[in-house]
This record gives sequence, structure tokens and C-alpha cells, in this order.
Amino acid sequence: PVTAGSIVVPYGHAIGNEKWRGSEISQRLQGKIKLIFEDGLGLVDFHLSNKTCILYISEADLVAGDEFKRRLVRFRNASSLGGIVIVERTPISEQYFLAVQKLVVLELGMVLLPVANQGEAAQLITQLVSFFVREQSKDRSSNPFLRKQCSQLAETSVFRTVQQIPGVGKTKALLLLQQFGSIHRICNASVKELETVVGQTVAQQIYTF
Repeated sequence: PVTAGSIVVPYGHAIGNEKWRGSEISQRLQGKIKLIFEDGLGLVDFHLSNKTCILYISEADLVAGDEFKRRLVRFRNASSLGGIVIVERTPISEQYFLAVQKLVVLELGMVLLPVANQGEAAQLITQLVSFFVREQSKDRSSNPFLRKQCSQLAETSVFRTVQQIPGVGKTKALLLLQQFGSIHRICNASVKELETVVGQTVAQQIYTF
């Protein structure tokens, strides 16, 4: 489980658990939102912002037994993130739905959103990411070029180059470029400046490199 602030979601992106790569959800999300896959997300399926994440309960999870309940309880006990639980409510899983609703909403105090299938879940995730982008953009400086610049970062050779720095993957590369704007400025940044973006350990690695 992760705590708020330990996963930093780049502006306009979502971070998906590696296990969802190639799934119907990820295929439906392509072209609608920028989705980065990462290992090590623990119990979380998707991070939509620095403070909000999704835990996905499939029809198969519901039919298989109580493992999904233990997962939700472990998440709630160990994490300060806002958890949204998406549940597949189908003719087969309908009989389990009321018990899940009681656990998620009444006992754990989390948000529950039922969907019919992964396609509907993808639509929901797209809408939620759009909402968080609007919320974040209110907090950002009103620079008309900033959003365009961010959307182009992922396509450039600069982005790929920054990923070659030790300790820097896709997420941190995006954060660094959003903060500093160029490789030249990243190279000239102090450890302290880098720390505010990527944390102490990686900042030292970048600076040394």
C-alpha cells in the first residue's frame, strides 16, 4: 500500500498497475488519456492523482471468495489515499453486490462505483482523469502554452533521453521536464531543486550522473 504523496502522478496522466497492460481497460483508455504502467503499485490498480486511486474488483474477484475484501481492508488500514472502488456488477456478481456495498461504503468509508464491464470502467476512469486535470489546472499558473507543452513531452526524443538517467523512469522523466523544461536546466539544477520533484535519493543520483 502507498501513502498520499509517495506516488506523484504527472499532470494529465494516470498511472496503471503493470498487470493491466494489454487488458480491455488499457486498450479502451488509449488515445483518451495518457496512461503510464508501473510495477510496485501494491494493492492499487490505477492512480488518477497524487491523492486518489482506484481499486478494481472484477466479476471473477467477487465469485472467487473473500480475497478482495482482505485487499480492501489492507488498503484502508495502510493508506492515506482516497480510494475509489470500481466493482463489476453483472448478472453473475449481482448476488454479492449488496455485501460489497456495505463493506466499502459503510464499513470502510470509501466511494463505490458499479460498472457493467471493463469498457464502462474505462469510460469512468477517463471522466475522472478529466475532472482531476480541470481541478489541477485551477491550481497551476495560467500559462496558455503549458498544457500544450506537457502533451508534447511524451512524444519527444528529449523525454526518452531523460529516462536514461539512473533512477529515472517515465513518471519521473515527465515530472522533471514539466518542472525544468529542458535537459540543460535539469543538468544545472541543484540537488535541493531536484529533491522537490523526485525526492532525495533520485535527486542525488541525477546530480551525480
